[in-house]
Amino acid sequence: MRIGFQKQLEGLERDLLRMSSMVEEAIVKSVRSLAQQDLPLAQEVIEGDKPIDDLELNLRERCMQLLALQQPVARDLRKISTIFKVATDLERIADQATNIAELTVSIGHAPLIKPLIDIPKMAKIARGMLHKAIEAFVREDEQLARDVCSQDEEVDLLYASLFDELVGFLGGSHDGREAKQIVQLMFTARSLERIADHATNIAEQVVYMLTGHVVKLNGF
Repeated sequence: MRIGFQKQLEGLERDLLRMSSMVEEAIVKSVRSLAQQDLPLAQEVIEGDKPIDDLELNLRERCMQLLALQQPVARDLRKISTIFKVATDLERIADQATNIAELTVSIGHAPLIKPLIDIPKMAKIARGMLHKAIEAFVREDEQLARDVCSQDEEVDLLYASLFDELVGFLGGSHDGREAKQIVQLMFTARSLERIADHATNIAEQVVYMLTGHVVKLNGF
């Protein structure tokens, strides 16, 4: 029975890693689609959201079955609980990537009001945080998980700076279409800030898995 339990647990871990890879790809493609105004690529991200949703549901159901049938304790219990919660955060990150892709489609081929500098920078940091959080889960590395959380403030500062800049543009805009794009870029930046928050949540779950202590490392 124990061998069967371990195989099921390893299967959950493999599928969580597969889901994480799909979500990272969605982040990259969504921001690239905006920067290059590549509408087919944006549509690819939108269509890729359902397989991620399906995988999240599958993982959560398997976690519940394993908890009910095997009644694990201590470290194994925390690992299954962590997989359950991380899958939820990954699905929500994918939703944010989809939001960016949908905003890209809405903007279309209209000229961008400003060069995209801070948005790709935010995306790179947020994606890196996610990758590092999942790596901390795989390696069972508490310090690496804590390092993820220390990067959240960097994304918050970029978001605040970009938001203020876009508000300035909005105040000086007399064109309805331009004003709409400014708001769309604000929402894009907000989605990236939320992605970083979810990556922080994942890192906090890893710390819980390893120590048994619930922590809030991003100050909220």
